[in-house]
Amino acid sequence: MAMHVPKSYFQNMMKDGTKHLTGMHEAVFSNLEACTELYKTIMTCYGPKGLNKMVINHLSKLFVTNDAATIIKELEVQHPAAKMIVLASQQQESECGDGTNFVMILAGALLQKAIDLLECGLSPSEVIKGYEMAGEKCLEILETLCCHTVKDVKDVESVVPIIRTSVASKQDGYEDFLAELISDACVKIMPSQRTFNVDSVRTCKILGSGVLSSTCLQGMVFKRNVESDITTVQNAKVAVFSCPFDIGTTETKGTVLINNADELKNFSVDEEKLVEGQVQALAEAGITCVVSGGKVGDMMMHFANKFNIMVVRLMSKWDLRRLCKSINATALPNLTVPSPEETGDCSIIQLEEVGDTTVVVFRQEREESAMSTIIIRGSTENIMDDIERAIDDGVNSVKVLTRDQRCLPGAAATEIELAKQLMSYGEQTPGMEQYAIRKFAEAFEVFPKILAENTGLKGNEVLAKMYNAHQDQVSGINAGINLESDQCEVMDVVERQVFDLFLTKHWGIKYAVNAATTVLVVDQIIMAKQAGGPKPRKGQADPDDE
Repeated sequence: MAMHVPKSYFQNMMKDGTKHLTGMHEAVFSNLEACTELYKTIMTCYGPKGLNKMVINHLSKLFVTNDAATIIKELEVQHPAAKMIVLASQQQESECGDGTNFVMILAGALLQKAIDLLECGLSPSEVIKGYEMAGEKCLEILETLCCHTVKDVKDVESVVPIIRTSVASKQDGYEDFLAELISDACVKIMPSQRTFNVDSVRTCKILGSGVLSSTCLQGMVFKRNVESDITTVQNAKVAVFSCPFDIGTTETKGTVLINNADELKNFSVDEEKLVEGQVQALAEAGITCVVSGGKVGDMMMHFANKFNIMVVRLMSKWDLRRLCKSINATALPNLTVPSPEETGDCSIIQLEEVGDTTVVVFRQEREESAMSTIIIRGSTENIMDDIERAIDDGVNSVKVLTRDQRCLPGAAATEIELAKQLMSYGEQTPGMEQYAIRKFAEAFEVFPKILAENTGLKGNEVLAKMYNAHQDQVSGINAGINLESDQCEVMDVVERQVFDLFLTKHWGIKYAVNAATTVLVVDQIIMAKQAGGPKPRKGQADPDDE
């Protein structure tokens, strides 16, 4: 007869199947080790020479990328502590659109250093207090390290260096070309009054040719064919309908009784007259293009061709809204003649062939447009997806730049200066917190090491040279790693125009410290038994897929 194993009081209190982990080794160290493993996975993706990860998600879709946000999104991390780090990086993505790698690596490095402190005998509360003090000091130091300010965000040449640094981490080798393309697209649509909207820069991926064949234009591009025979319209007056471009039908079934041949002959004449009257009214109002959000009827098409009206059909309601924004039109729910205020204006609407793909281009030739589109070319879908992610980061950098024009030295110069100043701050701090502050400073040393090792240089040698360069209080602050050299060299990042955005670093440090302290403050893990039945659908559907 098997012996009865008595349950603990806690397990007696909870439902069957509940897991309960407590104590330093079961709860705290297991959390820290999970976060450290996640950090080790991501750190090889950091920097211009970062390695790609090949991720196959639950739908068997392949992703080849070094973008931390995409990797984490598709991995679906389950560990509760590691999820905290993931949430911090997602918050950074929504706040700044870039810097997710930075948040995850800094948070992971802080928790890895925390393991050493806890093993030395410090309590989690002492480590947390030290980290919070170091985080506050860090943000104070960051204010003093600004080395460049963009004077005019509408000047392409001023914006290009900022975008180049952001794009280089995703697409090394194409950063100059893409930075100019993105800055051109953003400056064209940058409003003078209201805030910059990321959604105003669209992308259209067309397979074929190479990345250097990518172009930018003011207006919208749709991978569709036109419905009518007219394929080009200049100085177009556009009517947009969210309903089908067809004659309405009755909701109930009806029966028509025909007594003779004349009635049969005249049966569709009235309908034809009605349709012709509707299309003629549009033509008389000056409408030269109709965009419909539903199906296009054959009879409507016949009369549209007769009156030289181009007809385009867009199935996505989101595309319809963006087009309305681009041409300054109002989408009408019924087939009525639009008023002058509801009519859109477009310089050229034409059918073009890019590679072997037919596209409809709504091009605006005025100085300031509401939308711009970057046509991405590439030999494979994976390459174009990665270029799209790089463009997204670049556009988000412009958005951050419109909020705060300050820039920090790039190429790990900021991180080493923070580490140096935090180390001296830790030495001046009394109490046990000084050890946590020193470890916080050491966590910043991870960044130049990772950049060097991913490039193929010796991490410790680079670290020593950078510390040596940063001893100079004036020019040393801007000393960063030269990743283009085969040797361990230090360069002046201001001279080379390698900048990081102030806000991206500021929020990145905040989120990383918050995530690390949240994980450290946990001393028990209680997991209820999972409910049966089908799992709830994760996340929200992408509106562009509708």
